[in-house]
Amino acid sequence: MLSGLKARPLFTVLQMFWCLQRRPLQAGVLLSAVTVLFGMALLGLSGWFISATAIAGLSVATALAFDVFMPSAGIRLFALGRTFSRYGERLITHDATLAAVAVLRVQLFRAWARPHVARALALRPSRLLFRLTCDIDALDSLYLRLCIPLQSALVASLAATLALALISPGLALATLMALALTALPTLSYLWIAGLRPACKRALLVERLRGQAADLLSGQTDLMMTGQLSDHCRTLGHIDRRLAREEDRLHQFDTRAGMTFGLLGSILLSGTLAVTGWLVTTGAIGVPVAVLAVLLALTLAEPLGALRRGAFELARTSLAARRLVPYLTENADITMTPQRSAPVPCDPFALKLQDIHVRHDGAKHDCLHGIHLRIASGERVALVGHSGAGKSSLMAVLTGELQPRLGQLRLIDHAWLTQRTELFNDTLRDNLLLAAPHAQDTALWEALRIAGLFETVARLPSGLETRLGDSGLGLSAGQARRLALARLLLRERALWLLDEPTEGLDKPTAEEVLARLAEQGAGRTWLLATHLRREAALADRLVVLEHGRIIREVRRGSSGFDAALDELRPD
Repeated sequence: MLSGLKARPLFTVLQMFWCLQRRPLQAGVLLSAVTVLFGMALLGLSGWFISATAIAGLSVATALAFDVFMPSAGIRLFALGRTFSRYGERLITHDATLAAVAVLRVQLFRAWARPHVARALALRPSRLLFRLTCDIDALDSLYLRLCIPLQSALVASLAATLALALISPGLALATLMALALTALPTLSYLWIAGLRPACKRALLVERLRGQAADLLSGQTDLMMTGQLSDHCRTLGHIDRRLAREEDRLHQFDTRAGMTFGLLGSILLSGTLAVTGWLVTTGAIGVPVAVLAVLLALTLAEPLGALRRGAFELARTSLAARRLVPYLTENADITMTPQRSAPVPCDPFALKLQDIHVRHDGAKHDCLHGIHLRIASGERVALVGHSGAGKSSLMAVLTGELQPRLGQLRLIDHAWLTQRTELFNDTLRDNLLLAAPHAQDTALWEALRIAGLFETVARLPSGLETRLGDSGLGLSAGQARRLALARLLLRERALWLLDEPTEGLDKPTAEEVLARLAEQGAGRTWLLATHLRREAALADRLVVLEHGRIIREVRRGSSGFDAALDELRPD
């Protein structure tokens, strides 16, 4: 159970916070300490002033001699100081924490944009969503819910102990021992005992959200396969388990609340008894005794605030262990030593030399000794049956897979994938992903070339038309044309095209290919396909089989038409 609470990831996250927002975090710690001290001074001075005023009023002489201005001014000072320091502490600490979390979220995006990580996360989109929302948000509790309350409790305990020591050293020692023997074990028990249910709760929440997302997105498939009721029962089972873990956490919280309440009552009763005895012996006056009692009363508030941090610690620790490996790695997308830029004046736009590739966890290579050169302006089609290695080779070129052996050189390129990736955003913003600084005239020109100008112009909002998830609102052909427009905005000399018309009807596919042929004149192409209509645009066919290049044929040769005939017809 203790293995789930590892301090190193927590310290790493805290160090990142400190490096990103050092001065605001320091100011927050200082303001929280000032707030605690002002609160204790306000309550203690108020109690002393009320009791001293009452006693002074018993006789005319003491009433006239008693100075009410200085204590009342002190009370106003502490009241205003506590208000402003509390406001400043909340403002600064939350602003600094949110700023640091925003930077860490960007760091996670960059780390997850690396090829092997992106491919793994794409298989579990619900996990990715959970990491970017719940896990990253859980990190702010480390400073706000744990560090600040812990520091406030230490300051309050130290200040109260020192103040009580001036009244009675024995009382101060007894108070310090009571805190050490009661508060620390209670907090430790709460952190350790609540660790397992808190971790289970976090895992169950993640699983519940993933199952709910699967239900919403795959409701039709589940209904057609007769698994909808089973899926709903699974959701209900997870929800009941989640409720049990939350009930356990509430029980721990209740016990901790009772323990801290009992501790406060013991401290208050003990202080009241000791100060009462000191008053009867004449060692201190009644106002000083009231001050001591109220100081003991103020200790309960900062200690109680640690209860929230105790429950958040387990969730924060789990989130830190999940995210720290990505946060601490270099998030920049760097190439491997085998990948290098093309030599200036090199006539080849792409060179592959003895490339060997193996998927993670696989025992054998998926690509073996690939040698390929494509001259500038040449159109080459990678052809072969499904599973021949076309997509793996394209993934190597685009950086999604790293070669195990070999060298790779290619110029800057644009990539048109099989799947059109569109986002829940406006048409303009979907296009600006390819060229963030492009003007509207360039966007409309790209749409005109892609054959979407009239369609978008007829829309009431034009470029401001908002698409749904995955381009909802556009047909498959319109989405493919929008992807083509985005490709044109890239203005790259090398095009990597992975089955660009897969899933389109014949008229739409012919129109997309015609526009690609028109706008791709003078550019270098590498086209992965198993369709005859796409491969017919190439100057050279490279035939892959079982991850190896088995032959190459050029247009005009005897084997070119034969190789086309082996492909799937339109």
